[in-house]
Amino acid sequence: MEDTKTWFSEWFNTTYYHTLYKNRDNAEAQKFIKNLVTFLKLPIENTILDLACGKGRHSIFLNSLGYTVIGADLSENSIEYANQFGNSNLKFMVQDMRKPFNIKVDAIFNMFTSFGYFDDDNDDIKVLKNIENMIATNGVAVIDYMNVNKVIKNLVKSETVTRDNLDFKIKRHVTNGFITKDIDLSDQGKEYHFQERVKAIDLEKFKSYCTHANLKINHIFGDYNLSEFDSETSDRLILILSK
Repeated sequence: MEDTKTWFSEWFNTTYYHTLYKNRDNAEAQKFIKNLVTFLKLPIENTILDLACGKGRHSIFLNSLGYTVIGADLSENSIEYANQFGNSNLKFMVQDMRKPFNIKVDAIFNMFTSFGYFDDDNDDIKVLKNIENMIATNGVAVIDYMNVNKVIKNLVKSETVTRDNLDFKIKRHVTNGFITKDIDLSDQGKEYHFQERVKAIDLEKFKSYCTHANLKINHIFGDYNLSEFDSETSDRLILILSK
């Protein structure tokens, strides 16, 4: 679950997050996005919403491909950072994805496990209902989630990751339907504790969510090359949705 993000707390606003995840593969992410827009045959004149965009790296890449892009995230600090890259076809907004958006778009991308933060399933369904409301009649939505079956089966319960001479002591566990990562470190005599938590949503639960949100699952993929999904072996659970 190296790509999960915390929807709450100050974690997004610290340099430690970016230090810990500095080895993320941008090339892989960009290849995935190219695979998606090719498979979906999205015309360049389309407008795409990058939902839970963080600091905007995927929004920026989509815009570089020629698309008009809106990036939305709850974190004011992340959006403030992303705004420096904005232009006439790339805008960012602070928005809780559970609350209605006053926009219509051709496609919505929710990337790299940027879903499943909330205790109440109804909040996750609210997000999907907002997606259904925002996409145009022939629009599409992409939910890119971890394959929780494989993650739980291969969960590394404890490890230490060293980045820039900082030791991140990480413990993982599954509790009350959430996959939780506790992170502790010491820096310049100060002790820090952070927690990442994301819901263990499998394909059957996503199907239930989508039914409640009046969304259809048109395709299911298991990795960034858009290979067939296997519940035991696939790295990802990638859903292509429509009204």
